[in-house]
Order: sequence, then structure tokens, then C-alpha cells
Amino acid sequence: MIRSYGLSYRELEESGVMLPVIHSEIEYKKPILYDEKMNVKVMVFDIPTVRLQTFYEVTTPGSDNVHVYGEVSLCFMDAESRRPCRAPETFVKSITS
Repeated sequence: MIRSYGLSYRELEESGVMLPVIHSEIEYKKPILYDEKMNVKVMVFDIPTVRLQTFYEVTTPGSDNVHVYGEVSLCFMDAESRRPCRAPETFVKSITS
């Protein structure tokens, strides 16, 4: 998802900002078979401040049904102090434009 906005997670970490997962949920609705192709749709509804909350839908090309719903919350964290920090302005601008 981050790469699709023209950002690099590696560059985010090199700038001193980490983005660890602080919460995740997953709801399996329908199995996906071994070696079956999947489409993962990632949605962000709120402009991130200290927290980035993402929502996921996993589908397959052969089905109109969602196989998996997911939610992941991440926290922007200063790599040196290990304390929460605000999302970098470049990150916010990239995902809101």
C-alpha cells in the first residue's frame, strides 16, 4: 500500500520513523485455495496522525465474494526514542492527494 502512494517504507525507516503493528483483526469468510490468485484491496478512511488504520478486503478473480476482511492499526514511532510520533507530512500528503 505504501509503495502504491509513491513512498518507500525503507526510506520512512531511514528517516527515523517506524510503523509497527499495534492491533490486527481478520475475519475469514470463504477459503482461498492453494496457488489461487488473490486481489488485496487496502482502504484508509481517516487521515493518519499518530495512528494509521487500514482495512482490507481479499477477493479472487473467480468470485464476486469477499474471502477475507481485515483491519490493521499501526503507530508512527520515533526509531530512536521508541515513542509515538506524528505521521511525517510527506506521508500524509502522499496518501491524501
